[in-house]
Amino acid sequence: MTTKVTINRLATGVPGLDEVLGGGLPEFSFNLIAGPPGCGKTTLAHQIMFNLATPERPALFFTVLGEPPLKMLRYQQQFDFFDSEAINHSIRYVNLADDTLAGNLDEVLRRIVAEVEAHGPALVFVDSFRSVVLASRTQDNPNNNLPQFIQQLGMLMTTWQATTFLIGEYFTETDTNPIFTVADGLIWLRQSVQRNSMVRKMEIMKMRGQPTLPGLHTFRIDTSGIRVFAPAAFHVKKQNVLSKNVVPPRLKMGIPQLDEMLGGGLPQGYSLLVAGPSGSGKSILAASFLAEGARTGETGVIAMFEQRPNHSQNATLARLI
Repeated sequence: MTTKVTINRLATGVPGLDEVLGGGLPEFSFNLIAGPPGCGKTTLAHQIMFNLATPERPALFFTVLGEPPLKMLRYQQQFDFFDSEAINHSIRYVNLADDTLAGNLDEVLRRIVAEVEAHGPALVFVDSFRSVVLASRTQDNPNNNLPQFIQQLGMLMTTWQATTFLIGEYFTETDTNPIFTVADGLIWLRQSVQRNSMVRKMEIMKMRGQPTLPGLHTFRIDTSGIRVFAPAAFHVKKQNVLSKNVVPPRLKMGIPQLDEMLGGGLPQGYSLLVAGPSGSGKSILAASFLAEGARTGETGVIAMFEQRPNHSQNATLARLI
């Protein structure tokens, strides 16, 4: 009888990310953080690194042709997760710009190997890996074999029992690159401008050995770092597992026939859109829901844009305010 190998999952410390990953980050995995410039790749990598790195579990951060370490740290220290005392203790930065400009992938790999052997890190970050790819393409060097370089790097990091992150600027997931096949995990960040707002989305396109939450997940960047918003359905499911309830908790709508049609009411944690023409009963439905909540001791909140609260035409709603 064979014994199954248990994969240890690391808590990333990024709010919402562990839920989207399906329980955390697999230890010793080989991961790619990809996306267009400015979408938060380097910030995500640093937030994970500062949360996971300790003197017993040190991290190595290789910078290639992107920002030099001093410039990178100048911006990253604006975030709450940044810890200046960790620099040169549990976190070490290595600049590979000169080796990459030479265009010899063998030399780049040799430098990485030498630094890893010298410091024995548990976490390794390479930013930006795309620079290595572009440098290898622009040099007339027949000895450069990008697929072999990626495969060797992945095998070496796994042999050293290091959890690895390659950060790269990719614009579409259809880009041909052998790293997409070799990587254990592929985290894709996207961003788009909608009117005056920047909308950021994250997709876990690949994470070997665990069930991730499919689809695009909204995330925000503020002074605390990155925060990922997992679907409400996940939190309901999580509550059910913890409480060992098979049926999700449901909230009554205040209309018995509608509650019956909904299978017992609205699942707790859900968002509901009520749509219809003017005068079809949308506000009456909302008032019924708030009244039912008040009857059970709950506090409700309503945001009104078309009338003043003290001039409400709904008598039920007026009594609740």
